[in-house]
Amino acid sequence: METDLRALAKVQEWYGPHSSVAAEWPVDALLLAKGRATVSVILPARDEERTVGDIVAVIRRDLIERAPLVDEIIVVDSNSTDTTAARAAAAGARVVAQDAVLAHLPPLTGKGEALWKGLAASGGELIVFVDADLRNFSAHFVSGLLGPLLVDQRIQFVKAAYERPFTGADGVLSRGGGGRVTELVARPLLNMFWPELAGFVQPLGGEYAARREALEKVPFVTEYGVEFGLLVDLLELVGLDAMAQVDLGVRVHGHQAMPALGRMAGQIMLTAWSRLERQGRVLSAIPPEHRLLQFGLDGQADLVDMAVAERPPLASLAIEDVA
Repeated sequence: METDLRALAKVQEWYGPHSSVAAEWPVDALLLAKGRATVSVILPARDEERTVGDIVAVIRRDLIERAPLVDEIIVVDSNSTDTTAARAAAAGARVVAQDAVLAHLPPLTGKGEALWKGLAASGGELIVFVDADLRNFSAHFVSGLLGPLLVDQRIQFVKAAYERPFTGADGVLSRGGGGRVTELVARPLLNMFWPELAGFVQPLGGEYAARREALEKVPFVTEYGVEFGLLVDLLELVGLDAMAQVDLGVRVHGHQAMPALGRMAGQIMLTAWSRLERQGRVLSAIPPEHRLLQFGLDGQADLVDMAVAERPPLASLAIEDVA
């Protein structure tokens, strides 16, 4: 209990000085703080033709043309079958095909793979990741995350906080209904094993920013465990005091069906297990099962693979590999 109380006290001590709201970081002030720093915004996108173009257009209009805060926008096309790549390019992004980046490496799948490839393809000193399915995107999603990094050189990583309403089939938003895997899986795991991270409101959220030098020193889980893995690995690398969060308000996006959420939950559990093993906190003669038996409404069983691969830190690759 004493250890738990110390962890809680550390979170409480961290939360105030390291939490802010997007309105505290006006673009004009950030331009003064930016100096010669370069900023890359990276959007991983798979079949997001309905939203990706609008997001790119807002970033280009508000944060490149009106105020030169962002230096490049990269959309990583994750083998889309729709017009995602064309719409992103038309809106002003540099589009890279996921499998074309570091093409000599065996291709992998998943969101984390797109993020890692985007990092490899980008040139900014500061990196901002933004999901491509946001329906209410505004420029403050980027500028808010950049604020702590530009103003405080000690900060290495900034995570977004926000309310995630659930959008029903009728289009009606229900407060507090989004982020089901966050509340049922990710936050309990963090509180149990990495309680220092309990103050992060949205540990699985897709909007966050970091210094390139930090991101290049940690591995990327290639599937949906990527955000969980980055949070834990960066805690170990830079420490809690170098991490911050910014409240961006409300985040509206699409929702996945329950079977997909089940697979996502399994991938996060496997990611957590791998970190516990790496830190020497669990020992097992038999690795955890990576297959999940799911049942449909008609009772039909489906055995799915939840296995997660992992890309090494980019800094560990030879120079010719990244070129």
